[in-house]
Amino acid sequence: GSMGGHRARRGTTIDNGMAFDNLKDYQRVHSTKSNLLIHLVAVPLFVLSSVLWILSLLVGAVPGVIAWTATATIAVLLQRHGHRREPESPPEPEGTLASVRRWLVEQFVIFPWFVLSGGWLRQWRSAPPV
Repeated sequence: GSMGGHRARRGTTIDNGMAFDNLKDYQRVHSTKSNLLIHLVAVPLFVLSSVLWILSLLVGAVPGVIAWTATATIAVLLQRHGHRREPESPPEPEGTLASVRRWLVEQFVIFPWFVLSGGWLRQWRSAPPV
C-alpha cells in the first residue's frame, strides 16, 4: 500500500499501526452480539470523552479533565470486557506506542467506518443469539 501501509479490501489503506489487515479480520474479533452492543455504546463514549477531555484541558477545567479521563477509562474497560467474550481476541501489536496507535485508529476511524458502511449491522444479523 501507500506510505508503508497494508493494502486492505476495497482499496482502503490501513496504517501499519493498525493490527487489522482488512475488514474480515476486524469482523472476526467483533463477532458476538454482546461485544457488538458494547462497542456501539463504548466507542462513541470514548470519542466524546476524548474530545471533551481535550476541551477541558484547553480551558483549564481540572474537574472536567478528571471526569472525562474516568469516562474514557470506563469506555476502554467496557471494550476490553467485550473482547474477552469473543471466541478470538484481536491481535496485539508490539509495544505500547503501537497499542495506543491501534486503539486510537480503531476508535476514531475503523469502528465508525464499520458502522457507517453497514458492517456492524451485517455482523449483528449474522451473529448467534446472545
